[in-house]
Amino acid sequence: MVAAGRVSGKDPLVTAENVTHVTRTRSGRAGNSAEAGRLAAVEHYSILDTPPEGAFDRLAALAARWLETPFATVSFVDADRVWFKAVHGLEGTTQVSHDHGLAASAIRDDEPCAIRDVLSDPRTGNTPSVPDECGLRSYAAAPIITPEGHRLGTVDVFDTRPREFHGSELSTLAELAAVAMDALELRLSTLTTLRHERQLRKQLESFASTLQRTLLPPSLPAVPGLQLSCHYHTADPGEVTGDFYDVFALADGRWAFFLGDVSGHGSSAATVASLTRYTLRTAAMHSADPTAVLEELNTVLLHDPNVSHSATVLFGVLAPDSEGGFDIVLAGGGHPPALWLRPEVDGGSGVEEVWPEGGMLVGALPDASFATRRLRLRPGQTLLLYTDGLTEARPGGELYGEERLAEFLTRHVDVGATALVGELDGLLAEFGSAVTDDVALLAMSVPRD
Repeated sequence: MVAAGRVSGKDPLVTAENVTHVTRTRSGRAGNSAEAGRLAAVEHYSILDTPPEGAFDRLAALAARWLETPFATVSFVDADRVWFKAVHGLEGTTQVSHDHGLAASAIRDDEPCAIRDVLSDPRTGNTPSVPDECGLRSYAAAPIITPEGHRLGTVDVFDTRPREFHGSELSTLAELAAVAMDALELRLSTLTTLRHERQLRKQLESFASTLQRTLLPPSLPAVPGLQLSCHYHTADPGEVTGDFYDVFALADGRWAFFLGDVSGHGSSAATVASLTRYTLRTAAMHSADPTAVLEELNTVLLHDPNVSHSATVLFGVLAPDSEGGFDIVLAGGGHPPALWLRPEVDGGSGVEEVWPEGGMLVGALPDASFATRRLRLRPGQTLLLYTDGLTEARPGGELYGEERLAEFLTRHVDVGATALVGELDGLLAEFGSAVTDDVALLAMSVPRD
């Protein structure tokens, strides 16, 4: 357990009206190389003193909701202050002194920390505690850690009553802190791209292709017993669109995956795709029910005043079974069906649509409902997810469509995920300019013994 920092009632929370910048050399805090490296990392992400951003505001709100506390923040620790990028329940608060910020102590260790009662805890009880106007009594936090190991700040929650924070709650905070780090990386990538564009005045094509890559994982994880493959085909290198996909680990050996498409084109669609991706990842950490994950996404898209796009999504959960395959629960939100390739179906080969019947568009209606479909992916079988840029291509001026795609897949039903995506990539190359919308592909197969 990390030692908590002191919070003084004589040193009130700094608000927007009384913020004063302090020198970074106070008390020699940056005097050692480790702290100097940490402060350099904080500076590297260009996060301090920036306006509120939806991604971090939502993380603070989720932390408060899931841990059932009235207050939560996403904090970053500078040399002489703890600065709040996002606050929930403490509106108007911007920072506290380094000496009196609990987050300043919470970043001393890689593990989450918790204090049941700051008034009686021996680490915090020797001085006046929290400001009287807030009455904060208990605290829990998880550090935001860079890939290099620098602890930039925390995702933390506060309560007005003494309380215990259980291991599962601290694990939730740790997951939210990891998502905050992902958001910082995405934000830094976008900032770096924009700066580069301003300096070199490059054409829109360069910006669009760079931004599009930030919507996709740099690589797929290695899932034991499963072959994964993906591909993103850009119809117009100068235009950003809203196609996205991801695969990531859940608890207890399960894995989540999704693929989807935001309506429209341009930077606004790409922004919604980014929000959708991180919302799905965050919601999946909290709920094992794929329909509940889509419901969470539907709520976020509807309640964000900056979002004017809806999305189609397939979201699934993989669990290895005892026979070397995977049990899959697939939830549908208005997206074209996944395609289940089975080399042997009633003596022949088959391509079956896996359609969660009844799933509605995400982000369009407040009472949208979502459906699931279960299947077992056995050795030799493949599941393919795709966006509609594939079936809406017009080679020779004629719509390619679902039937012709199924015929094509029937000829490649037993090649496995990697080879199948390679075949589809070749098909898209043959189509050339007949592909008028971006295409995202995600395939998974269970190799034969």
